[in-house]
Amino acid sequence: MISRDTKREINRVIPAVDSRDGAGVLLKRSIGRNPSARLDPFLMLDAFSTDNPDDYMAGFPPHPHRGFETVTYMLNGHMIHKDHLGNEGELRSGGVQWMTAGKGVIHEERPVAIEGLMRGFQLWINLPAKDKMKPAAYQHIEPEDIPQIELIGGVLKLIAGSLTLGDITYQGPICVEETQPLYVDLQLQPGTTVELPIPPSHNTFIYLFEGKATVEGQPLLIDAANRLSSGSTVSITAPENDVDNAITRLLLLGGKPIGEPVAQYGPFVMNTMEEVEQAIADYRADRLVD
Repeated sequence: MISRDTKREINRVIPAVDSRDGAGVLLKRSIGRNPSARLDPFLMLDAFSTDNPDDYMAGFPPHPHRGFETVTYMLNGHMIHKDHLGNEGELRSGGVQWMTAGKGVIHEERPVAIEGLMRGFQLWINLPAKDKMKPAAYQHIEPEDIPQIELIGGVLKLIAGSLTLGDITYQGPICVEETQPLYVDLQLQPGTTVELPIPPSHNTFIYLFEGKATVEGQPLLIDAANRLSSGSTVSITAPENDVDNAITRLLLLGGKPIGEPVAQYGPFVMNTMEEVEQAIADYRADRLVD
């Protein structure tokens, strides 16, 4: 039997809603806006974009995490990251910070006071039960370490996972065995179509944040998580634009579902509420990061 690619389509849209987090940072939340808006293994996606320092300079003071991973991707601006392990670094435009909270981490994020736009994303990825209490870990990825793949009419940045295009397999700087995340930043010129392979096992969505695009003729909603149906490929088109010739830019995110219960209270994500209550007790008793 000859196998054929099955193209994915849009089957649910989760619009982002305005929110504030940390010490009042303005953001838009799509995945994770409520418990029914999760997409295993993804718990949350926040987008932030403003050139008003009042919207972001308060940052995210020290706060705890347990049981999942956070991925911060800066498009514009700089952010200082610091944790209880002594890790500290400046995340600059195009860079990524991938933090595995595991058993526990106390973390803070402080925007750098520079002129212009502060824009980026923070993604939360769940951990399976067997990894929720493993030691915390931190990876700082410089912009130069992210593969940038030139396409006909576009550019693709591969932040996590692997991608086979033609006879070449590309590997992003991040590889996670359990959830096998695929994290792509895709930029397309008007009138361009690209077809990308996606592991059939993965839950996948597209977050459009610039321009316009369609998947199998279905328009992608901007500032929303456009969830895709099952399949092995996705075809994305940036339509011709006779008005402003705007470039299309989007995130393509996929991950292998964990298939376990999720119990969440703010920055603690476990499998049962008893485990969440234990995390809260550990934090209050200064045992979270022991």
